[in-house]
Amino acid sequence: MPQGKKPGRPPIWTRRQLIDGIRFRTRTGVPWRDVPERYGPWARSYDLFRRWQRDGTWQRIFNALQARADAKDLITWDLNIDSTVARAHQHAAGARKRGTCKRSRPAGSASSRTTTGSAARAAV
Repeated sequence: MPQGKKPGRPPIWTRRQLIDGIRFRTRTGVPWRDVPERYGPWARSYDLFRRWQRDGTWQRIFNALQARADAKDLITWDLNIDSTVARAHQHAAGARKRGTCKRSRPAGSASSRTTTGSAARAAV
């Protein structure tokens, strides 16, 4: 028996419009809310983007395009290794500051010891 159309409400925005909205967003770098209305509601584009990201659709598309370009020798697989060393300055965040942390009392002072109960009897 032939299958008919899917039951339910027909889509208002075509998938092509939503994909164009995703492409616009990734190409320009604008926030999702700033995607033009001609691509459909930004939330729909974002939902499609996240759904495809979670199920690996974008990775499969990328792999297929990469394989097609590699078959046509459009990709040069040369490596460029940079051996530059970038070191942080000593005042960079996360460095321990020596000598700036002062204790309020020395650890061995008499005022910090307790002399109550069994400790006082043992000291006598």
